[in-house]
Amino acid sequence: MPTVVLMDASLSMTRPVALEGSEEFQRKNLAIHGLTMLFEHMATNYRLEFTALLAFSSLWEVMVPFTRDYNTLQESLSNLEDYDKTCLESALQGVSNIVQQEWGSACPCQVVLVTDGSLGIGRGSLRHSLATLKHRGDDKKFPLPFPFPAKLYIMCIANAEELQSSDTLENLEQLLILSAGGGQIFTMEGPLCLKSVQSMFGRAGVPRPEPVVIDEEVDPTPRNILTDLDLVGFIEIGDISSPPVLSRHLVLPIAVNKEVDEVGAGTADDTEEESSSNQMAGKSPNFCVLLHGSLKVEGMVALVQLGPDWYGMLYSQADSKKKSNLMMSLFDPGSEPLPWLGKISQLGPTSDAKENPYGEDDTKSPFPLQPKSKRSYAQNVTVWIKPSGLQHAVLQTDVQKILRNARKLPEKTQTFYKELNRLRKAALAFGFWELLKGVAELLERECTLLPDSAHPDAAFQLSHAAQQLKLASTGDPQYAGFEHNITPMVTDFSGGDRDRM
Repeated sequence: MPTVVLMDASLSMTRPVALEGSEEFQRKNLAIHGLTMLFEHMATNYRLEFTALLAFSSLWEVMVPFTRDYNTLQESLSNLEDYDKTCLESALQGVSNIVQQEWGSACPCQVVLVTDGSLGIGRGSLRHSLATLKHRGDDKKFPLPFPFPAKLYIMCIANAEELQSSDTLENLEQLLILSAGGGQIFTMEGPLCLKSVQSMFGRAGVPRPEPVVIDEEVDPTPRNILTDLDLVGFIEIGDISSPPVLSRHLVLPIAVNKEVDEVGAGTADDTEEESSSNQMAGKSPNFCVLLHGSLKVEGMVALVQLGPDWYGMLYSQADSKKKSNLMMSLFDPGSEPLPWLGKISQLGPTSDAKENPYGEDDTKSPFPLQPKSKRSYAQNVTVWIKPSGLQHAVLQTDVQKILRNARKLPEKTQTFYKELNRLRKAALAFGFWELLKGVAELLERECTLLPDSAHPDAAFQLSHAAQQLKLASTGDPQYAGFEHNITPMVTDFSGGDRDRM
């Protein structure tokens, strides 16, 4: 989904931050450092997504419109100027404007607000905006919730203790509630420094999977992923194929080094300063690196239990020759998310089987599991997902077949009524009364177009069939019974046709 980054450019962002052994930094410098890291993460993992950058103080400005060029986004941060006081309401209105102009009101979007937590002073401040919510007319409504689906992520260049000393955190939480689309408030842990801001943006770049609600349940409750995942077994990639999943998540990026085959246990919290140490991380024991290398070499995936009756899989995914990732995909909750595997709880190691289910030379597979009972139906059910498809299928096959037989009456009387009754049953099953009436009108038209050389019985049969279809189209149970069949009209010219039916 597209992303809008809303950068606070007010004077409060220029407040100094003391860093040991370096020149004086401003909170703005920490914010730029964190955003640079976020843009690098998005360029690596979400390079096809569009991102826009806005700066705001008392006014707002589009610094970079929606783009996939993350180099431009990073360069624009260095040109960020300092302005006056904070006015968050106008900035949120600006976000609403540019998203609707570019994407409309149906496209989901995520908004990343980067601020020091200063709420502004007087009219236009967040305190003033929230205090006047109930006293506004329709022409001055607060911009939240957005008129499009959106998640709001607030990145505070401040720690929780600083925000809790005033009502700042409370106001930001109220802002998140007003957004009504979900999101999160991130604060820096520990002192204000480069490492803390990297850690905060790293947590935002790799969010936890969200709770899942099963609509089919009588009293649905959100299902959350457990903190500790249970590794239940391994299965070949070919057996699991490309399963339907709820979502995918980056667990661990792995850098590949020529000297050390699988090293660089980098996480989302890694920094540029730590990159040199990460290159030698393969010398330290790391289970995730070991798991990733094993899955990659063996061509397998690891099945994991996410919670009660809920499973997923871990697997290796390569971004390039120099980098691959340990990924996690979430299956639909339930004991049998992949029907061709059966119940996950009933799977076991091949060593427990009487004979190797993959064969001695690994040339066969026990999957997909065959159903115990043979299906009772003999052919696939036709499903139309668009009205145009239904119209095309009916007109091009069923109706044309009826008309072709109608023009060959009385020789094709039996076939004509067989196709007519098949169409009648299908129309009644779908409640497609208009089709019956339409075909009746077509048969009446065919009757008027019969040549002088046509057999007299043809006109009688067409008129009879048209009348019966019109009666069925009324929905009268006497004529619209599903098991009822239209039989040929008995005439002096076709006395034996009825017996043949």
